Amino acid sequence: MIQLAKPKITAEDKQAVLDVLNTTQHSLGPKKKEFEENFAKFIGTKYALAVNSGTSALHLCMIASGINQDDEIITSPFSFIASANVILMCNAKPVFVDINAKTFNFDENKIEQAITSKTKAILPVHIFGQPCNMEKIMEIAKKHNLIVIEDACESIGAKFNKTKVGTFGKAGVFSFYPNKQLNTTEGGVIVTDDKEFYDICNSLHNQGRVDTGQWLQHSFLGYNYRLGELNCALGISQLNRINSIISNRQEVAEKYNKALSNIQGINIPHTEDYAEHSWFVYTITLDKSFNRNEIIREMNKRNIQTKGYFPSIHLQQLYKDLFGYKKGSFPISEDISNRTLTLPFYEELTNEDIKIVVENLKEVLNEQAI
Repeated sequence: MIQLAKPKITAEDKQAVLDVLNTTQHSLGPKKKEFEENFAKFIGTKYALAVNSGTSALHLCMIASGINQDDEIITSPFSFIASANVILMCNAKPVFVDINAKTFNFDENKIEQAITSKTKAILPVHIFGQPCNMEKIMEIAKKHNLIVIEDACESIGAKFNKTKVGTFGKAGVFSFYPNKQLNTTEGGVIVTDDKEFYDICNSLHNQGRVDTGQWLQHSFLGYNYRLGELNCALGISQLNRINSIISNRQEVAEKYNKALSNIQGINIPHTEDYAEHSWFVYTITLDKSFNRNEIIREMNKRNIQTKGYFPSIHLQQLYKDLFGYKKGSFPISEDISNRTLTLPFYEELTNEDIKIVVENLKEVLNEQAI
């Protein structure tokens, strides 16, 4: 089976984890601080806070931004569900704007029409490693006095006009799930230049604890969102080669682009001129004449794993029940959700693997076209 994703763990990664196992401090230790400092330096912010997932990181950012009941947060319907769920966790309302059919990011030209007196923030999602148009988004945010929290969970190292995503808004969030560019098995991080924002998140991620010099003092209702020393050790090791990881993924994407560019009935991923893509996944768009789900089943029979990324959030049952969304609410997102096909994609995907995937995809598409 050619898997959809496969994490690369080197001998150095394993040794880094083993070294921590051989100590007596497996949580809240020196590796967490080192990982945070190294990550902040890589991204280009003053502060970084490592937590146990990208979802936890987004949730903390919502709280630190003062998001409360009945506030509205503008975001994308085409994303992993966590980017909207964290808004609900604060009893606020996610307000979706439809996406750009080429980039799959929300359409920045539709943001202003979604702003109301209840709008508190904008949460752009840099989907699949593709940066949003942050210049336009920050202009709108400044004009309407809105907070910007960047969901860069899929886009470590991606750049908008040569500046890394996650550094434009009040804060940025990254995720380190095993299929991401950087893998800590589970994990996430908040980056910011705002000391007060960082301090709030730092307290909240450790049960609301504050540093008073006294033992176990808690001033806020917090959470256990800590990231352990083993995860951080793996993160440090992987961060040491993050530039080569991203470069290798870009190389695999270019090979796919070349191999697929002349196949009728599909569109390869689009990258804007302002963007430097960091490639979380490799996702093509099928012509409407194809049955995407049947293609997935047929490719699986051929031992090639493919998936549809992403279902539109507003058509998830929870959101239909809460807000009455139905088909047609965000037609571009819905159309793309029905036609995307994500192919096997990871750092060590070989030329032979790519050849097998492409040749089998051609055969399956031809069979459907008959």
